[in-house]
Amino acid sequence: MGVILITGISGQDGSYLAEQLREEGHRAVGLLRQGRAAPVRRVEGIEVAEWDFVDIAALRDLLYALRPVAFYNFAAFSTGAGMYDDAVAIGEFNGIAAARMLQAIAETDKSIRFCQASSSEMFGDPADAPQDEATPFRPQSPYGAAKLFAHAAVRAYRERHSVFACSAILYNHESPRRSPAFVTRKIADAVARIQSGDNEPLCLGNLEARRDWGYAPDYVRAMRSMLAHDQADDYIVATGQLHSVREFCEIAFSHAGLDYRDWVKDSAADLRHDARGPLVGDATKIRDNLGWRPTTDFEALVRLMVDASITSLASKDSMS
Repeated sequence: MGVILITGISGQDGSYLAEQLREEGHRAVGLLRQGRAAPVRRVEGIEVAEWDFVDIAALRDLLYALRPVAFYNFAAFSTGAGMYDDAVAIGEFNGIAAARMLQAIAETDKSIRFCQASSSEMFGDPADAPQDEATPFRPQSPYGAAKLFAHAAVRAYRERHSVFACSAILYNHESPRRSPAFVTRKIADAVARIQSGDNEPLCLGNLEARRDWGYAPDYVRAMRSMLAHDQADDYIVATGQLHSVREFCEIAFSHAGLDYRDWVKDSAADLRHDARGPLVGDATKIRDNLGWRPTTDFEALVRLMVDASITSLASKDSMS
């Protein structure tokens, strides 16, 4: 089996991909940011290498040494409010770094298959809903703009330099491995602690905010199918369904025998002033071309996140 290189291996998508690859006997190598490597979710059989995400020559040397057959770029940088703070760092790491990866591939081995984790945030305030691959991009944040730069670089290297490069335009995708800073994990973790006897309410912002939420391992599978296809292309990866934060709360709390109305409180401090059109994806192209469909629906996703939070909290309590 060939070497597969993964940036962002310490995150949700990277860890799921690494596990899938390891189970199939592939040699996966996590590419960490040199000098600033986050703790890696350890998976047996996964190696790591370091790169500063700046030096193209150093990445070329790494590609010559490892000879990967595929390269997944899942790394992304955000701070504070996530998409708006530190625009320079976001632009450098989420945008320009991807172009450096593509340049190194073009100069080293164009047979390396590259997958960029693009984002629905590139649509910003979308002109149409649902969005498909032809919907105009209108990013509203530095994060969305940086992702759009990387997305454009993928197309340029594919069309002008014959690199097998794909972009997965990912909509919100969650799992028990989602960072605790995300609203989905906040809700699941709150259910677990309240069920265990904590009386502190959960403070949230706009309960009517609606998102197209899918299950992260499904989305990783979609990206793998993109690189396994005989032609490189870009694809929307989404469920095509919108659900509100309120719905998420209702399902999550009721799964634990609780009424969310007793525990969820409005918080002006957590309110995101983000008036824009609905971000909901049309995944017809990837369904028709690659046969991809999500396997875990919204309610099942919520329940499995709650179950994981309850199990995790119980495990911590037993060790304390």
